[in-house]
Amino acid sequence: GVSLQLALPLFILQLIVSVTFSLLLVFFRHTRIDFWGVVLCVLMLSISSLFYIIMAQWFFGKLLRVVPLSGFAPGFDLLKFLLLPVLVGIVYQLGAEARLFRAMLLEESSRDYVRTARAKGLAEPVVLFSHVLRNTWLPILTHIGALLPYMFLGSLVFESFFGIPGLGSYTIDAIQ
Repeated sequence: GVSLQLALPLFILQLIVSVTFSLLLVFFRHTRIDFWGVVLCVLMLSISSLFYIIMAQWFFGKLLRVVPLSGFAPGFDLLKFLLLPVLVGIVYQLGAEARLFRAMLLEESSRDYVRTARAKGLAEPVVLFSHVLRNTWLPILTHIGALLPYMFLGSLVFESFFGIPGLGSYTIDAIQ
């Protein structure tokens, strides 16, 4: 249950943030926003998850004292203990998923029916949401489905570093 309380919000929010960021990059393609967004994605891809975890714990837990460094409490206090691991998980995966989703969206936006929709005079947001995003959901959901086993691997790292007593933490204890 504890692992699911970490993995489920992380999974859902990661999908929402990644698709939204990708849509933003596609909407502003061939501009500075797109260029620097792709550069940011490559930089985020190049950094290890452990660096994100350690820096987030140091900055938000030690320096600002906004969230606890580690631990777990059921009930309403659960939110303050899961906030940092979920944010770190989203930031860690954002670079890879945004680049992949951006490529999927750009490929779909170069199709004939999208050019026809633009030629009919539809606004770019309408074309992007009604045509491109709707037809890109299948490859996005296929990719997300392939990532489901990795939710367990992510819980190994996140639960051990943040002191969350879930399946990942118990697996690390069993290995030791």
